[in-house]
Amino acid sequence: MLRALSGLTTRGRCLLAAGVAAAVCSFVLNERDLLRVAMFVVALPLLVAFFISATRLRLGAARALRPDRVSVGSPGEVQLELWRDGRLPAGEVLLEDGVPYALGSRPRFVVERLPHDRRVALRYPLQPVLRGIQQVGPLRATITDPFGLCEFERELIGHSRLVVVPKVVGLWGLPSGAGIGAGDDGSIRLHAGQGEADVIVRQYRQGDDLRKVHWRSTARRDEIMVRVEERPWRGGTTVLLDHRAAAHHGTGPAASLEWAVSFAASVGLHLRRSGHRVRLITEHGQTLADTPGEGGEHYDNVVLDVLAALQPAHQRDITLGHDPAEGQELIAVLGTVSNESVHELSRYRPRGIRSLAVLLDTPGWSAGVNRPENRAAATEESVALLRAAGWGVVVAGPGSPMQQVWAELCQTATRRGTLIGGGL
Repeated sequence: MLRALSGLTTRGRCLLAAGVAAAVCSFVLNERDLLRVAMFVVALPLLVAFFISATRLRLGAARALRPDRVSVGSPGEVQLELWRDGRLPAGEVLLEDGVPYALGSRPRFVVERLPHDRRVALRYPLQPVLRGIQQVGPLRATITDPFGLCEFERELIGHSRLVVVPKVVGLWGLPSGAGIGAGDDGSIRLHAGQGEADVIVRQYRQGDDLRKVHWRSTARRDEIMVRVEERPWRGGTTVLLDHRAAAHHGTGPAASLEWAVSFAASVGLHLRRSGHRVRLITEHGQTLADTPGEGGEHYDNVVLDVLAALQPAHQRDITLGHDPAEGQELIAVLGTVSNESVHELSRYRPRGIRSLAVLLDTPGWSAGVNRPENRAAATEESVALLRAAGWGVVVAGPGSPMQQVWAELCQTATRRGTLIGGGL
């Protein structure tokens, strides 16, 4: 009962106060009729509160995210179902779902009369503008009686997890030629060696090409044996993402880090879908994802989920101590790098192995701040140091389309005689 009384609205409390005041006046003026009115006015909010407590009005709700994984800038939707159980007719129900600012405005619904025999379906859109693991909820309901005298707030549903993955831009083309991840030319490298001892054979099957008959094995086994086509091995590509907070500028969706994450995701998925094994690492050599060049969308989701949860690192400089690509070709997406960081990236990379970098002109992402000349000189110095170490470098600014940056990177690799592993 006390819990029910605590839910009295301003109308209910005013009515209760008016009844008490009328009862006092009836004693002072000796008016019995006024006392009867006062008793009714006092009893009305008390009875409403008592009946709400006695009937145990119960609300139920369900939430579904469609879809539960969405990319930045793509629309999503939340579907709600609301129902009730109780003998007292339900008044207005105000619903409010907790939505982070990165997903859009907080929705509110008013259900005037909640039916007893069916569910009420509600829905509202989501417009994610920032990647991350977002939590939708909790869903809170504010319940009022038909007279508006009592009001109660209840939590119907907790949090629901929504994965907002970085935006992936479609990229086209690879540099001409092919590589095997070691800097030398050639389109493929075979699992087997060059000698006859490494030939793999099997029994002849109807329809096999007779030109593939292996006569030495046929004579030895006294049955027709054919050579098995050896599957080519394609070199992998390592994508290095510099996610140091000190290396990037800007905040929210317009930050240079978000551009870098989106570009790394686009490159990684483009290479993987082209048949490359892709290894995604941080600027300190930590492996975030290692996906083969074969398989379905599961491996794409692995990369995207890892990047969705990636948070800025607090280290100021790049520290490796080894070749971050472990002998593979390397594509580095870098923020602001010092001379020491450039040296750390280059000192363990053999010149015969392909090394490419997209260097972000991060001061351009600082909204309302002019690009200092010393920062411009620092960017040019980093570019010169990387190129002197044998890297192919492309500088990207906040207005640079990712397709154009990728095309320039491919052209740079081709001009320098470097190839992106296992090309078409």
